[in-house]
Amino acid sequence: MRAPTDLPRRRRPPSRVGLLLLGVAVFVLLLLAVSLRGIAGFYTDYLWFGELRLTSVWKGVLGAKVALAIVFTAVFFVVMWANLAIADLIAPRFRPMGPEEQLVERYHALVGPRAGLVRIGVALLFALVAGPGSSGQWNAWILFRNHVSFGTTDAQFHRDIGFFVFQLPFVKFVVDWLFAAAVIVLIVTAVAHYLNGGIRFQTPMQKVTPQVKVHLSVLLAVLALLKAVGYYLQRFELVYSTRGVVDGAGYTDVKAQLPALQLLIFISLFAGVLFLVNILRRGWVLPVAAVGLWALVSVTAGTAYPAFVQKFRVQPTESVKERPYIDRNIRATRAAFNLGDTRVNDFNYNENLQGSDLNANSETIRNVRLWDPSVLKETYKRLQEIRNFYQFNDVDVDRYGLSGAARMTQILLAARELNIDGIPSPSWVNQHLVYTHGYGMVASPANAVAADGNPDLLVKDLPPQSSQPALDVVRPAVYYGQSLSGYAIVGTRQKEVDFTEANGVNHTSTYTGSGGVRMDSWLRRMALALRFGDPNPLISGFIRSDSKAIYIRDIDERVRKAAPFLRYDSDPYPVVFKNRLVWIYDAYTTTSRYPYAQRAGTSRLQSGSGLISDFNYVRNSVKVVIDAYDGTMTFYVMDQNDPMIQAYRKAFPKLFTDGSRMDPALRTHLRYPEDLFRVQTNMFGLYHMTDPGAFYNKTDAWEIAQAPGAVGNATAVIGPGGQLAQSREPRMVPYYLLMRLPGEAQEDFLILQPFVPFSKDDSRKDLTAFMVAKSDPRNYGQLEAFVMPRQQQIDGPALVNARINQQPEISREITLLNTSGSKVLLGNLLLIPVERSLLYVQPLYVQSEATPLPQLKRVIVVYADKVVMRESLQGALTDIFGSAPSTLEQGPTAGGGGPSPAPSGGAGAPPTTAPSGGAAGSSAAQGLLAQAATHFQAADAALKSGDLATYQRETNAARDLVNQANAALGGQAPAPTTTAPPAPS
Repeated sequence: MRAPTDLPRRRRPPSRVGLLLLGVAVFVLLLLAVSLRGIAGFYTDYLWFGELRLTSVWKGVLGAKVALAIVFTAVFFVVMWANLAIADLIAPRFRPMGPEEQLVERYHALVGPRAGLVRIGVALLFALVAGPGSSGQWNAWILFRNHVSFGTTDAQFHRDIGFFVFQLPFVKFVVDWLFAAAVIVLIVTAVAHYLNGGIRFQTPMQKVTPQVKVHLSVLLAVLALLKAVGYYLQRFELVYSTRGVVDGAGYTDVKAQLPALQLLIFISLFAGVLFLVNILRRGWVLPVAAVGLWALVSVTAGTAYPAFVQKFRVQPTESVKERPYIDRNIRATRAAFNLGDTRVNDFNYNENLQGSDLNANSETIRNVRLWDPSVLKETYKRLQEIRNFYQFNDVDVDRYGLSGAARMTQILLAARELNIDGIPSPSWVNQHLVYTHGYGMVASPANAVAADGNPDLLVKDLPPQSSQPALDVVRPAVYYGQSLSGYAIVGTRQKEVDFTEANGVNHTSTYTGSGGVRMDSWLRRMALALRFGDPNPLISGFIRSDSKAIYIRDIDERVRKAAPFLRYDSDPYPVVFKNRLVWIYDAYTTTSRYPYAQRAGTSRLQSGSGLISDFNYVRNSVKVVIDAYDGTMTFYVMDQNDPMIQAYRKAFPKLFTDGSRMDPALRTHLRYPEDLFRVQTNMFGLYHMTDPGAFYNKTDAWEIAQAPGAVGNATAVIGPGGQLAQSREPRMVPYYLLMRLPGEAQEDFLILQPFVPFSKDDSRKDLTAFMVAKSDPRNYGQLEAFVMPRQQQIDGPALVNARINQQPEISREITLLNTSGSKVLLGNLLLIPVERSLLYVQPLYVQSEATPLPQLKRVIVVYADKVVMRESLQGALTDIFGSAPSTLEQGPTAGGGGPSPAPSGGAGAPPTTAPSGGAAGSSAAQGLLAQAATHFQAADAALKSGDLATYQRETNAARDLVNQANAALGGQAPAPTTTAPPAPS
């Protein structure tokens, strides 16, 4: 028999603690593996903010989120744990036997000595559900913490507007969260008491022990107190009511709902007292009575009584009852949308415009926009994209002083940006190291047309060639732009392509700007590789220690990440400033918490606008300037009086720069933002009326003019009461003009929007007013409305468009231009105020169906009862008024080209004055006839080849020259040497 020492030792089973630690380690490793990319994204976001020197913003937003999540989670955990601990502490030592005891015994057998851990686990589980979601209130917390005064009080409670905008939202969230948390704690605590034997449902003896009764009564009293606080805050919420004619507390809210809420506050407090008194009594009669009383008052006083008042007291005499509350809404809405200082002018319309008046407004005529940005974008694409890896995302309107001139010229400009999808041989190296940026831009005057109908380019080609010093760019590489996704790595051993010549020779460079995150460590390269989901940034041999990763290079994503609490315009635009290309982005502060203000009408906003949301206050407080080469961003505060931006400046002082520090040369390129103007004109259609009676009756309600030629595409527009109404026709978009307004001494760069009277069926299309917003530094942001005479009916844009379509000569020529593989595009119909008259101008473009290249071929001008189409704006104006100032057009003939139909409704305009007879007249006539002969020959050749559009154009040009020769001689001019070919059958 073996000695015990000879027996093999039995292995000790691994301890439970060891197994637990091993399991925790495996779980942590799996969690890290799954979360590694998220951690990398977090770290590289930190690096990105550090690159921009905006780490304080990153810390501020992140700190607010983390602090809220921790505080609310901790509060819930402590409250839940304390109540569970109390439930265990007051649990009865001896539980009476009953049918429920078996379940309770199993629970206690399972929990046993682990009761403390179970208590912590349950409290933590519910805390993790209820607490972290509070981080979504980070913006409300920042505003609450940094609140400022508006300096204006509301009309009902006489509290500063800042209380409603900055403090009330977060306080209400806290009270609502506490109430919901208390309900959860009450339910879980009651379950704990049941499992501990303090509550029994199936026993003839006492169902609830006295200790449990005290505990639950206190919790119910706390709920009643929180409900009373909630009712107190709900009083202030009445200023956002939508029950009445307009937003804000109306008659029913003030006379019925407000007293009901005050009564409910008292009932809630009374119920809380009853719950506490119930501690000293047996049974639950008092709590049931308290809850029943609260429910009765809530239904009758809180719901039924206000509905009765609205139906039987307000509606029969609504105009009288609601009058003071409509007045509150008008005042608040005009203040919230910055409409209070709008100048309303009478436009004493007449039809006495003469050629001399056009000459007096020559700068307005010289800058009439003949190129629509949407059409010009296609022309730019065909003429100037040059390579597939470039693209023009947008064409924007601005103004520049050309050739050192003091006067400004309206310019259309587009940056030539990188088209990632067009990169040849899209390898990783090509996509991220070689083709990293766009290059240069293209620009042309809004009024300039070359002889072939293309825009007269001031900046063009590669490398960019500029004929204007104001448009020279020293560093034309565009590393940051619109719709630019992905990332680029610069400063590598691989040269970057700027542009490629026709013979295939690449012009390359190496990035020297300050943009990008340095890849000077293994940790950074690995983090970036994880962020991009691509191992190449980690392993590529082209990357050096001084290489940089450029990411978040789309300017829209860039500004939203840097300042997520602001809202942004849908149309950033490029500007040449000090020989650098920069982007200007309009940013807004908004809130839906302005008392009594009407909710914004946002139906006409473009997709991508940050204003597509629910708000009733807006300010364009910030202009963001982004360098297209190095990506640096400057947030200029332009509206120092906006309380919301004041609060954000307190929270993030390093983010914002005072607007007074903006370079004056850059200020000359600021534009009044289109998105804001769309919202304001939506609201002004109703809120130009300040009398509550007229407002209620909608006697002078306006809406945005119908878009000419667009019928049948339903869209929602703002209607009476500020509510959305269905319209059968789309609305006109506002447009920028460089012009002189009636009664003013100099031109302004402004944005304009026409109005028509409101009609549910869109039957009213006569012009009732137009509104402008100015952009020049001396009067930036000034809103003005010009109202047409009430006793006259003046055609609006849709009616003018119908008159154009009814002209047989114009229709016939458009039909001719629309043949032989050509397609006619009609541009925007622009309303141009000149003195106290109105001109309508519409460009006409022709493009080949096979190769879309829109070219400007005709200009239609409508004045009074005259409708004229010519090959140039100057020619059309001359036909109507006898003379016209020079424009930037370069037509095929002096004065702008071929003839047009006689003005509608008259015998035509008087001819241009010219010397009658004499040597000078004869010499001029001979020259004109020689040009006419050339055009007749070209028309004959076009007819033989079947090109009817060219035939018509050349014939018109020849006849126009004959007429000019006739005028020069003062009589019948001799026939040209080449006769006109016969008209085609």
